[in-house]
Amino acid sequence: MFRDRTDAGEQLAAELKGRVPEDALVLGVPRGGVVVAAEVARELGLELDLVVVRKIGAPGNPEYAIGAVDEDGNVIRGDAAYADEEYLKRAAQAGRAEIERRLRAYRGDRPAARIAGRVVVVVDDGIATGRTLLAAVASLRRRGAARIVVAAPVTAIAAARDIGRVADEVIVLDKPADFYAVGQFYHYFDQTSDAEVIELLREAWDET
Repeated sequence: MFRDRTDAGEQLAAELKGRVPEDALVLGVPRGGVVVAAEVARELGLELDLVVVRKIGAPGNPEYAIGAVDEDGNVIRGDAAYADEEYLKRAAQAGRAEIERRLRAYRGDRPAARIAGRVVVVVDDGIATGRTLLAAVASLRRRGAARIVVAAPVTAIAAARDIGRVADEVIVLDKPADFYAVGQFYHYFDQTSDAEVIELLREAWDET
């Protein structure tokens, strides 16, 4: 059980210490994953940026991910039986629009960190279905990452297995058998705001 996302980031950083190079890039998955990633980057003295992907929720149950879309519009599909092609197309378009909004809000005019040829550590606050992280890994492969490490405080066993097939390494602190939702493993798990993400990124970038 983690106190909050900052505590989770501290514990994850301790696990990552010595396992990634000094020039690795930490990429947080907004919103909550950026809080964990910021602490990892701070503890390890690594560069921080973000990778923005959006899950595609099931019709009538938006919290259950049946797929995900990345910032280039590429779609990772999961439980396709839950939705038809038209639904997936509309959901992907909406997800892409939200990704563009977030990139403008979070980065402003700052260019994205270099991905090609680097070890990247993709950090989220927890992994339920893993759809968004599958999309993130695929996107980073297309952008030329040399090695992709996915790191999270807690993950569902099936999600860790799926991500392990596409990432070079998966580092997690806990893989409980009774996983129902990420929030059950935190004492404090309020929704992270855009303002909080922007502040964390600005603080990290001001130090580099």
